Amino acid sequence: MGERKQDKLLGIRTVGIREWKDGVVHYNRYEATPYKALKSLFKHYKFSKTDKVVDFGCGRGRVAFYIHNHFNIPVTGIEVNDKTYEEALDNKTRYKFKAKDIGAPIHFHYGLAEHYKIDKSYNCFYFFNPFSVQIFKKVINNILRSVEKDIRTVDLILYYPLPEFKDFLKNNTPFTIINKIRIPGTKDCHEKFIIYRLREEDYIAYENSLADIS
Repeated sequence: MGERKQDKLLGIRTVGIREWKDGVVHYNRYEATPYKALKSLFKHYKFSKTDKVVDFGCGRGRVAFYIHNHFNIPVTGIEVNDKTYEEALDNKTRYKFKAKDIGAPIHFHYGLAEHYKIDKSYNCFYFFNPFSVQIFKKVINNILRSVEKDIRTVDLILYYPLPEFKDFLKNNTPFTIINKIRIPGTKDCHEKFIIYRLREEDYIAYENSLADIS
């Protein structure tokens, strides 16, 4: 089934690419995660009823709507492009007619990802290369500060992960890889998901190790 037909099932419009104008350096163009990739992801990765998701660089909201529709859990999308954000809100209006029986909230927030305050109830964070590694580091550090205040297990889902993202997580954070999910039928070795997890006990051990060093 084509991308537009699958959009239609959700009552949304997310197909297409939008480039930034005026030479924006740290934020990347809009391009939605393919539906075939999302289907592959959720064959291997399941949400619980208590999970809450943030999609950084959500674009027109495809991932947010897909997760909300299939798992009935709260999802928040963060988008900094004003036009794309308005399109996400338009999609939400149409989507609600298709999802009247789904009780979980779905929200979209306009603003810079690195300025978004991580609520203590959110425990899963999705990234499809929305910005530079400099911004990524700030967002991950915000997540870690949230975990420091309210210790919990949190997951990161990275689609088509950039090497510099992987290097930062490996060398500078307590996150560990729990799964790698390749997309069937693709020849691109980079077209995959990597799932990172930070367990409560691992974070406590990480904090203790930092205390010992200091």
